[in-house]
Amino acid sequence: MLSIQRLIEDIHSQLKPEFGSGKVADYIPELAKVDPHKFGIAVETIDGASFFVGDAEDAFSIQSISKVFGLTLALGKHGDALWRRVGREPSGGSFNSIVQLESENGVPRNPFINAGAIVISDAILAGHRPREAIGQILRFVRYVAEDEAIVVDAAVARSEQRTGFRNMALANYMKSFGNLAHDAELTLGVYFHQCAIAMTCRQLAKAGLFLANGGRMRSGHSIIPRERARRICALMLTCGHYDASGDFAFRVGLPAKSGVGGGILAVAPGLASIAVWSPGLDRHGNSQLGTRALQALAERAGWSIFD
Repeated sequence: MLSIQRLIEDIHSQLKPEFGSGKVADYIPELAKVDPHKFGIAVETIDGASFFVGDAEDAFSIQSISKVFGLTLALGKHGDALWRRVGREPSGGSFNSIVQLESENGVPRNPFINAGAIVISDAILAGHRPREAIGQILRFVRYVAEDEAIVVDAAVARSEQRTGFRNMALANYMKSFGNLAHDAELTLGVYFHQCAIAMTCRQLAKAGLFLANGGRMRSGHSIIPRERARRICALMLTCGHYDASGDFAFRVGLPAKSGVGGGILAVAPGLASIAVWSPGLDRHGNSQLGTRALQALAERAGWSIFD
C-alpha cells in the first residue's frame, strides 16, 4: 500500500484538472466570495502521524461540520434526555427542509439537519447567555484541535444572520411546538456563530481525532465515553450528508459530516481522522470533489468500515 502522504498527493494530482467544479454556496453572500479552485486534504492518525496536501492550511467556514461538536457538547450537558427533542433517523430530505417538522410535531429527524442543529444550539444555550454559549462551543473546538488560534468568522456570521430566513422559519416553527426553550433569535445567534467557525483542514482533522480514537485524544485524555463516540459516528454515517447520506456510505463507507463551506470531516474508526475541503458543492450541498477524494482515499487505503 502507498504511504498516506503519497496517496493524498496522488489524489490531489488526479483531481487537479477538475478544481473549481461544483457550485459554491452563494445563498450565503460571504461564502460566494470563496475561490472555488481551493482544494486541501489533511489526515491525522491516532498513532501520531500527520499528512496534508494542497490548501490544507487555509481556513474556511466549517458550517454544518460544527454540528458534530455541538452534538458532542449537548450530549455531555443533557445526556440521553436530548433524544426527546431530536430524532436519530436519516431525513431523506434537504438540509433546510421544513416539511417533516409539520408531520412530526416540531421534532427534527436528526441533529445534523438544520432544524436538528438549531435544537442542539438551544440545548447548549440552557443556563447561558448567547455569547457564553458561543464561547463554550469555540473553547471545545479549540481544545480538541489543540489550537487556540481558531476563531469565529464574524463576517460569515453576519452574512448568515442577514440571509438566514429559512433557518428563522425553522426555529419559529419549532418554537410553536414548544421545542425551543429560548427566543428563536437568541438560539439562532448561537447557531449562526457556530456555523461560522473557521478552520483549516489540518485543524479540523485534529479536532475530529477523538471520534476515531474511541472518545480519547492522542494524549489519552478522555473527551467522551467510547459508546458515545461510536453513536456519534453512527449518526455521521447515516445522517451526515443529508439526503445523500446513503450514497456517501455506499461510495465511501466512512462516518462523515459535510458543510456547505465545502469541507468534510471523515472518521476511520481506530485509525485516523480526515478533513477535505473543496468549495464547489453538488446538488445536495456536499463538496463534489471532496466526496470523490474521500472515496479514493477509503478505497486505496482500505479504510472503509465495511472492508
